[in-house]
Amino acid sequence: MKKILLIASALFLLGACQSIKDEFTPVFTFKYPEPPAEEGEILVPNMTIAEVAGLYKTGPVDIRRNLIIEGVVTTTDQPGNFYKTLYIQDYTGGIELKMGRNGLYNDYPLGQHLYVKLNGLTIGMYGKNNSGNGMIGIGFTDPTGDYETAFLENKLLIDRHVIKVKGATVTPPEPEVITDEKDLPYKNSTQKSNHFLGKFVTLKGLKYANEAFVLLYLNSKQDTKSYTNRVFLSPSNVPGDPTAGITTWAMSKDKMTEYLTSGRWDAFRIGSGNNYTGKTLGDYKEDGTYPGVEKAAYSVSQYFMMGNTPVQLRTSGYSKFSDLEIPKEVLNGTATVDMTGILTLYQGNLQFTINDIKDILVNY
Repeated sequence: MKKILLIASALFLLGACQSIKDEFTPVFTFKYPEPPAEEGEILVPNMTIAEVAGLYKTGPVDIRRNLIIEGVVTTTDQPGNFYKTLYIQDYTGGIELKMGRNGLYNDYPLGQHLYVKLNGLTIGMYGKNNSGNGMIGIGFTDPTGDYETAFLENKLLIDRHVIKVKGATVTPPEPEVITDEKDLPYKNSTQKSNHFLGKFVTLKGLKYANEAFVLLYLNSKQDTKSYTNRVFLSPSNVPGDPTAGITTWAMSKDKMTEYLTSGRWDAFRIGSGNNYTGKTLGDYKEDGTYPGVEKAAYSVSQYFMMGNTPVQLRTSGYSKFSDLEIPKEVLNGTATVDMTGILTLYQGNLQFTINDIKDILVNY
């Protein structure tokens, strides 16, 4: 009997070891099995994106009805200019899905058709103030109350609400073209009132506005809303060069450190709005390394004009085109640009985000 038990135990352990071996083999070989094809589902949308945006009035809206929208993915985080978010659009407008994950392009490539089951999600606006509207987007209720929506962090919950359309072809979308500033959204527009808002569009013939903007933090682990922890590199901070000397589309950590330690930003005051501490970046110089200023990749905004309307082009220091120089013909105004990307609002001002640097065409 003992012999039989020993043989059985040995066989069990051998099977277990083989099971463990099979489970961990991909880790050591770095060759993972291909995932099964995702078939998706066939659902019946019962709202458009503009209609969903119209549900928003003055504050976040928790959806407790079986509402479904359908849209095509218009953004990709592969080049690094989008982070933990994607946009979808239908013929009525575009809207943000706050996905809370990296590498979204693997599961939701450009042109992927998606359903979004809204029951249990929240519609909110980001970036509104007394000057105008921000963007209506879809996420979870923010438990902190700091924002009107939070990221869909859990993959199981994401998969419950965001579903691929079965049988739909994945084809990168064609942008709609805007050539006249009268077609641009106004400061109080929403996706319901202007169908270009949140959509994948091309803005034609933009001229450089000779202005840049960057928000630096002394320490991003501390209160990033406190004026004592902020530095705005903008024309309102220091009269003089409205570009702060920035001639690149984006700004990596190395480029930010280079600009800072060169001393060209020493006159910029610590603070934001009308509140300043009385100190400048130059006061943090010490041994020349500015130890009291965080060295990090930053979002840069370069301003362009369509007619008399400013458009703020936003780029990330983590993008693959970080630190790429803007052509001198653009900077001196002898060349215009056509930009393709997502048109949004922040505090009533137009913002524009490209997927990749290839989405900017210089008209020499």
